[in-house]
Amino acid sequence: MIKQIRNSSIATVFAAMALIVSACQENFLDVVPTDRVSDASILSDSVLFEAYVVNRYLGTRLTDKEAEGTLPGFGRGFEYAMWSSLTDESIYNNDDNTWLVQRGQIAPENTGIAGTLWGRSYRSIREINYALANIDQVPMSDGKKNRLKGELRFLRAFRYQDLIRNYGKVVLLGDKVYELSDDLSSQDLFNRSDIKAGIDYTVAELDEAAALLPLDNDNNSWKLGRATKGAAMALKARLLLYGASPLYNSATWAQAAAAAKAVMDLNKYSLYTGGYGKIFTTKDHSEIILGRLYAVGARHVCLEISNGPNSYNAWGGNVPVQNLVNDYEMMDGTKITDAGTSYNPQDPYKGRDPRFYETILYNGAPYRNSTVQTFTPGGKDSKDGPSNWNTSKTGYYLKKFMDDALPIDNPWDVAGTQTWIYFRYAEILLNYAEAQNEAVGPDASVYAAINAVRQRPGVMMPVIPAGLTQAQMRARIRNERRIELAFEEHRYYDVRRWKIAPETENVPAYGIEIGKNGNAFTYTRKEALTGKTFAEKQYWLPIPRSEIQASNNKLEQNPGY
Repeated sequence: MIKQIRNSSIATVFAAMALIVSACQENFLDVVPTDRVSDASILSDSVLFEAYVVNRYLGTRLTDKEAEGTLPGFGRGFEYAMWSSLTDESIYNNDDNTWLVQRGQIAPENTGIAGTLWGRSYRSIREINYALANIDQVPMSDGKKNRLKGELRFLRAFRYQDLIRNYGKVVLLGDKVYELSDDLSSQDLFNRSDIKAGIDYTVAELDEAAALLPLDNDNNSWKLGRATKGAAMALKARLLLYGASPLYNSATWAQAAAAAKAVMDLNKYSLYTGGYGKIFTTKDHSEIILGRLYAVGARHVCLEISNGPNSYNAWGGNVPVQNLVNDYEMMDGTKITDAGTSYNPQDPYKGRDPRFYETILYNGAPYRNSTVQTFTPGGKDSKDGPSNWNTSKTGYYLKKFMDDALPIDNPWDVAGTQTWIYFRYAEILLNYAEAQNEAVGPDASVYAAINAVRQRPGVMMPVIPAGLTQAQMRARIRNERRIELAFEEHRYYDVRRWKIAPETENVPAYGIEIGKNGNAFTYTRKEALTGKTFAEKQYWLPIPRSEIQASNNKLEQNPGY
């Protein structure tokens, strides 16, 4: 991404930052800063203005260890702790401000890893409003202006979507650009609209964006990294799926199904057929709708060293939990708990869904010309191995997203260059299957969508059995999302919107203790993170106390906090 050119003077609409003018010896000098470009320059130069728009795909680094090197994007993506480590997918081995969320200890005064979303989103919305308010005075063609207006509306909609899915009710600011000179005491500035109003506004923005955006990016270097018509439609499909879900109850399942089907009917995207693992290490393919691009030489958090096993001199960061491992089907389509399953508890990793082997490193897994050894005594990736401060607390390590061709040792400026995918076609198919099943039941189109995901080359799982009830299909679709979209920042929101978080998040985060005696192994379940709990209030995040105070207590806090 282009280096951020212009920082908004307002971090959020509720808190302002003043410039500090320094003196040099006895003279006060009027010096033009060399690290920024003036508003006048941006608005008089189409190239600079477009660069300003491109930089709105980034956010501001607000906390320690957040997006080290490069600025954060929409989701955390390539970071130390992933959003998966706030769910029943993984735990972060060395906390990174995640454990308090897992343990239900999050509070307005202590938001942990989840404290930056409100401030960053509203800062970004103000920056986008500034661009929309001034774009018509920039010398450029109408076609270019319309394209950039479409991008800006998409970006603003994405930020509102992020606010809605994390906080529920949000403050809708419209097109207003708030300045330091404005009266910021009005109650209107702090009124939170209901969820339906927020979703309706954001969906309308996405319709406007889709009408202005091209089907394809004309600059090949930005092919996947900037919004297109498909990206706007994909975000609309996701938001309406959330809106139709029990937690939101602010849209219909028919609307959500239609939105997903509209993306399918573009006939532009298709499932990648080169292997499940390579979806995430191949930079450009037909399944990606929108992604964040990383480049060699742009220093950032490298997935390979952040998450690899300890004997490889990696840090074992986001480690999968046994809860997730247990939900992978066998290759014959049976669950490990089914009567007549092919699962063998003495050989638990044999014959599982092929996506398991591309997502999770387990004891005995081949890895980088060696084999993962989490057994004790003596396993090189256990506490008996080197760099044992990084030993996985669960007995597993993350494989998904990792490119084995990239280095672990001294990876800076070289590794972690995969595209981080924000939207991909498999999600659209599963969005459609879920919404259509809820709207009309498990018709042929529901089976076709979910089976397409299960049956593509490199996966080839058995088709879903015919004759399922709506409830049975619902359970199948939910588990398919759990497996197919693991670690892609969906699970946290899925269990909340379905209102099943009390069931999934009140269960301990389990791991596995593997003992070795000669050539035989024993497998004993263990609790990898103590105190895991979920309270009703955690369906939504707390608004940070600093934001409430900045509003002179006019901003309504979420219930329970």
